[in-house]
Amino acid sequence: MKSRLFASAKPIIGMIHVGALPGTPANHLSLGKITEIAVQEAKIYRDAGVDGIAIENMHDVPYLRGGVGPEIVSSMTIIGQAVKQAFCGVTGIQILAAANREAMAAAHAAALDWVRVEGFVFAHVADEGFINSCAAELLRYRKQIGAEKVQVWADIKKKHSSHAITADISLGETAHAAEFMRADALIVTGPVTGRPPVPADAEETKAHTHLPVILGSGMNEANIGQFLPVADGFIVGSSFKKAGDWNNPVDSRKVKAFMKRVTAR
Repeated sequence: MKSRLFASAKPIIGMIHVGALPGTPANHLSLGKITEIAVQEAKIYRDAGVDGIAIENMHDVPYLRGGVGPEIVSSMTIIGQAVKQAFCGVTGIQILAAANREAMAAAHAAALDWVRVEGFVFAHVADEGFINSCAAELLRYRKQIGAEKVQVWADIKKKHSSHAITADISLGETAHAAEFMRADALIVTGPVTGRPPVPADAEETKAHTHLPVILGSGMNEANIGQFLPVADGFIVGSSFKKAGDWNNPVDSRKVKAFMKRVTAR
C-alpha cells in the first residue's frame, strides 16, 4: 500500500468493536473493563502479526448522527491510547455515526494514525438519517488542532446506506471526488457488515484514483485470495470474531489462520 504508515504492501487491519460506552443504552461495563477487553484484543492481533488495528464504538446502538457527547470522545481517547500502546503499531479510529470531528480530536489526543470517515464527499441516507459531506469542515478542523499527521480514510458509497440521491454518480466518480477533496485513502465496502464488495467495485475505484483503496467489509479466509490482487489493504472484523459474528470477542485461532493464509500467498 502506498502509505507512509505500513511496511506491508497489503496491510491487514483488525477491528476492535469496543464495548458499549458510558451513557449508551447497552452499557453495562465500566470504562476500565471496556478498555481492558480492548487491550486484550489488541494483544491478540499483535501476536498474530496483523499489520494494524482500528477501534470503533459499534456497540453504541442506536447511533447519534453527526456528533457524540464528551463522554464518548473521552472514552474513545482513553481506549485508543491504551490500545495503541499495547499493539505497538498503526492504529485507527471511527466514532459512529459520522462523528468525524470527534474522531479526529480523539485520534490526535491519543496519537493514533488515521480516522475512518463517513460522508466525506457527497451525501447519503444512513440508518441514522441524512449524512452530509464533511470534507471542508473536517480538514479545516484537522489543520486548526495541528493533527495533520492523522490520515483521513474516507468511506465511499458506504454500507448500511441508501445512495439513491447520488445514483447518477458512479463509484469511480465518487472516488475521484474524494481524492480531489484531499482524502488520504478510500474505503470500499459491501452493502452491510460482513458482506464483501464485488471485485469490480475495487477495480473501478482504483481506476479513478491514485489513493490506496481499502476493502472495509466481508473479508475472510476463503475469499481473501480473490481480493488481494485488486485492493491495497483490508479491514477485517466479523471473520476475526468467534462464530464470524462481529458482536463476539476476537478469536485468536481465526486471526492466526487468516494471517497464515495471507502470508502464504
